[in-house]
Amino acid sequence: MAVVPDLQPYIGRFAPSPTGPLHLGSLYTALASFLQARSQQGLWRLRIDDLDTPRNRPGAVDSILTTLEAFGLHWDGAVAHQSQQLDYYQQALDQLAQKQRVYPCTCSRKDLAGPYPGTCRTKTCLPTSPYALRIKTDAHTLCFEDALQGTVCQNLAEHGDFILQRKDQIIAYQFAVVLDDELQQVNHVLRGYDLLECTPRQIFLQQQLGLSTPQYLHVPIIVDGQGYKLSKQTLATAVEVRHASAVLFGLLGLLRQNPPQALQGAPVTELLSWAVAHWNPRLLKACPAISLPA
Repeated sequence: MAVVPDLQPYIGRFAPSPTGPLHLGSLYTALASFLQARSQQGLWRLRIDDLDTPRNRPGAVDSILTTLEAFGLHWDGAVAHQSQQLDYYQQALDQLAQKQRVYPCTCSRKDLAGPYPGTCRTKTCLPTSPYALRIKTDAHTLCFEDALQGTVCQNLAEHGDFILQRKDQIIAYQFAVVLDDELQQVNHVLRGYDLLECTPRQIFLQQQLGLSTPQYLHVPIIVDGQGYKLSKQTLATAVEVRHASAVLFGLLGLLRQNPPQALQGAPVTELLSWAVAHWNPRLLKACPAISLPA
């Protein structure tokens, strides 16, 4: 595996989907990613993950950008959009096809239970019905070192051959995120703990395509009183930009950074300046989830 040299400048990113306004859980991840980058004197890039067009919502991109700016989370460079990289994704698919690593699959979710058993792997005729594209995986254990969670190992057979392109021709998240990070020269990825188990498959794709592997750091997710992750699916509400200082102070508490009470009510710029100088992700170690205060 290609390893990112330590001498490279830190390049991180935040990649929200435009399916609605930012909620507390997504802003929490954005803040952690921003603080990690700025504490390393690095770049923090922004990407809009807008490939899943049926789920995109009008006005969501503008809302996301406005919210980030209101909280002082200013990104470096132009905003990237997945929807502008379709040719790049196709080139990567063609590269894997030339290596005979991908194959069409007509199986539906109803057909499957558990890891994909390779039902379509040996078929030689191109299907006449809509099909997805899967990558052939190897039944071996892949390990990586997470900057917060330590050594993580996964046997790729636990999931089997996974989808790169859906039946509706939309590129799957696992594939797109690997290519997007390469395009943006991202060498450090900070994201939620819920994506930890995806990482070995993404590293496998990086290996197949000859791409560099970023340094990963997975922070705890925020859960509600019932233990569910804050998300649009669980009807998490949009953050209140009118109360940016109070929200930011609360998020620093959730991130276990323990800002001094004297900073409560301080301007966003002052809070961020303190947070960058004192950022310590190790305070989140051995914690997959953080519950919102009652």
